[in-house]
Amino acid sequence: MKNSIHMLASVDGGQMNSFIITTEGGHVIVIDGGENNDAANLIGHLKALTGKDIPHIDAWILSHPHADHICAFLQTVETMPEAVTVGKVYHNFPSADFIAKLQPWPDESPARFYRDLPLFADKVVIVTRTDAFDVGDAHFECLYSPNPEITENVCNNSSLVLMMTLGGKKTLWLGDAGEEEGDRILALCGDPAALKADYVQMAHHGQCGVKKDFYEAVSPVGCFWNTPKWLWENDAGLGYNTHGWRTIEVQGWMAEIGATEHYVMMNGDQSVEL
Repeated sequence: MKNSIHMLASVDGGQMNSFIITTEGGHVIVIDGGENNDAANLIGHLKALTGKDIPHIDAWILSHPHADHICAFLQTVETMPEAVTVGKVYHNFPSADFIAKLQPWPDESPARFYRDLPLFADKVVIVTRTDAFDVGDAHFECLYSPNPEITENVCNNSSLVLMMTLGGKKTLWLGDAGEEEGDRILALCGDPAALKADYVQMAHHGQCGVKKDFYEAVSPVGCFWNTPKWLWENDAGLGYNTHGWRTIEVQGWMAEIGATEHYVMMNGDQSVEL
C-alpha cells in the first residue's frame, strides 16, 4: 500500500462522509464511513485496498454522531462484525441527551451509538484537544474536541478536528464543523499559521461550515469535497444555484484562496497519493 487518501462516493447519491487512509507501512485508517447502506461498499473497498478477505482497520475515527458519518460503522458492528477487524475506535461525542436537548432533530444515531457501545467499548479511545496519536506513519493532532460552551448547531459543532501528517503532507479533517467551532479553533490556536495544511476536508460537505477566514488560514492546495451533485450545484430541484445551501459561495472562496486541486464526491471515488 501507498500513503494515500481515498474518498468514497455515496452509494445512493446522498450526502455523507467516508474516507480510507492507507500508509506505506501497511496501516489502514477509516474516517467516518457514511450511512447504513454505505457499509458494504466501504468493506469492499477495504478488501480491494488491502488484498485481504477480512481487512484490518488499525484506527476507525468517528468525527461526530450524525447518521451520514457514523451509521456505516454502526451497521458493521451490528450486522457484520466478522467482516473486518478493528484495532481502535477514536471519538469524543457529547451525550445523546445533550444533543437532543439543544438541537431536537429526527436523527437517532447518537442514541444508537450509545446503545451499541458495549459491542466495541474495549477499543474506544476518547480524543481531546491537544491530544496526539500515531497510526503507523500517520501522525494526528487534535485541534478541537466537543465543548459544551457551544450551544448552537451542537452536533456539527462537536466535530473532532484533526491535523494529519503523512507522507510529508498535512491534511486537516474538519468533519461538519460549523462557524462557531471554526471561530473557536482560530481563537485557541493563536497563530493562524498553525492551521496551514496541504489538503482540507471541506467542513459540512462544503456548505454552512467554517467561515472564509478559517479557510484562508488553512490555505490548502487541495480540497476534499464530500459533496453530491445536487449539493455541489445548490439545486434542490429548481435548477443550478436556486436553493439556500452555500456551496457555490464556498467554491468561490476556495478559488480566491488559491486552491487548485478539487476532489469532489459527485465525480465518484477519489484517491490522492501523498
